[in-house]
Amino acid sequence: MIAAGGLAGAAHAAQSSPAEPSTPVPIVAEDGQVMSYILNARNANPGQTRLVEKAIAAAGGVVVQSWPQIGVVVAHSDRASFRADVARSGGNALQSVGPTRTVPVLEGTPAEAQAPWGPGASDENKGKNKKANGDIESVTTPFTGDPDAREIDQWDLRLIKADQAHAITDGSRNVLVGVLDSGISPEHPDLKPNIDVASSVNCTEAGRPDTSADGWYPTTSDHGTHVAGTIAAARNGVGVVGVAPGVRLASVKVVSDEGYIYPEYAVCGFMWAGEHKMDVTNNSYYVDPFEFWCGDQPEQAAALEAVSRAVAWSTGRGVVNVAALGNSAVDLRTNTTDNGSPNDAATPTPRTINDTCKDMPAQLPGVVGVSSITSTGQLSYFSNRGLGETDVAAPGSSILSTVVNTRTGINGYGTKSGTSMASPHVAGVLALMKSAHPSFTPAQLTAKLRADATDTACSAPQLNRGPACEGTLEYNSYYGDGIVDALKAVQ
Repeated sequence: MIAAGGLAGAAHAAQSSPAEPSTPVPIVAEDGQVMSYILNARNANPGQTRLVEKAIAAAGGVVVQSWPQIGVVVAHSDRASFRADVARSGGNALQSVGPTRTVPVLEGTPAEAQAPWGPGASDENKGKNKKANGDIESVTTPFTGDPDAREIDQWDLRLIKADQAHAITDGSRNVLVGVLDSGISPEHPDLKPNIDVASSVNCTEAGRPDTSADGWYPTTSDHGTHVAGTIAAARNGVGVVGVAPGVRLASVKVVSDEGYIYPEYAVCGFMWAGEHKMDVTNNSYYVDPFEFWCGDQPEQAAALEAVSRAVAWSTGRGVVNVAALGNSAVDLRTNTTDNGSPNDAATPTPRTINDTCKDMPAQLPGVVGVSSITSTGQLSYFSNRGLGETDVAAPGSSILSTVVNTRTGINGYGTKSGTSMASPHVAGVLALMKSAHPSFTPAQLTAKLRADATDTACSAPQLNRGPACEGTLEYNSYYGDGIVDALKAVQ
């Protein structure tokens, strides 16, 4: 995944007592530095949202993007006192406000926001890339043109019975899957036939939807291209085949050139998915810069609330959201430490976390959380896990899929490992299921997915790494309700 995150859709258990506060991480704004903030109206309606917008202007900020459907506003300000000032001017209309990152805005303020400062007002952190996310890559191979030459190497499709499901359906063109990621290669021969250009968007322009022709293209990472191929590489006589090769894909770019998925990008992605009637989204990341956003910390609570509202709104619009559990090899139910956040700071702050701290979007209600397994069915050594956190398991180790060299534009095929690679298998299965059962709601799709999964007993994880398995054959911390079954999904 883009970052070693986690997710879940079951009841989420506590990490530690809520009476023990999490470690605060102060974020300092300085006059003259453009910082990004997310603000939540007390009530999700246009009237309250408008009051928040007025409070932003009164406090010396600029509205970058408003989502009145959920009462969320993204704002920029170059005033150190902005948070305190907007809290006063917002009065009862404002529920919470917090920064979305620890560093000044790198991408600048979109011109449409009519800011008094120009794009790129701060060069601080320019060129700084996020550290490696934990996904493991191998050597890529170029496109050969051989008819489905690499399908024989896709052990993962056979393990989840996708090959058998394809005898019934490859998926419906009515089904649209949003790939919230780093972009999809527009010219890859296995992906181009299935990309819905009109439904694709770039959300990394400060969280404001950018519908420019090439905004959703990958620029520095082929992560989204690999994920997209697992979901829906076309059955076109070349390369590989996706779990649901007949459905459509939308590239929803939420990963910046530096590799960050800030809260405003994720909110934009979920809102776009809901507005454009997507059926499924795949989310192979956690929201930066915190691996766990803590509700008992005011500087983190606002983003946690905003992303939660966006996820819930998209679900209400018919979207089932799938996410990767993460690559930190921790038990998300019992883990009480976070040593890598914030990941956009010069030095992360080792901290204690509690049950108010959530991996977004993984641990948000209604999100399907996916752990990773190997070709032998073992839990991958890197995979996060946890009772009440793992919903289902899917292949994520050494997965062959589509890739692109973002420097040369050359398309090809290669393997990657991570829960990022497991999650799109589940998104593909849900796309097949929606194709076979078009009237199913997100709740019905999720229930069938879990009921159909193959019960898998606890065993030792790959390389015996990470916390031991807990639970029963029917439900445990490693596999959740079991390994996904594509064949049952279409029956």
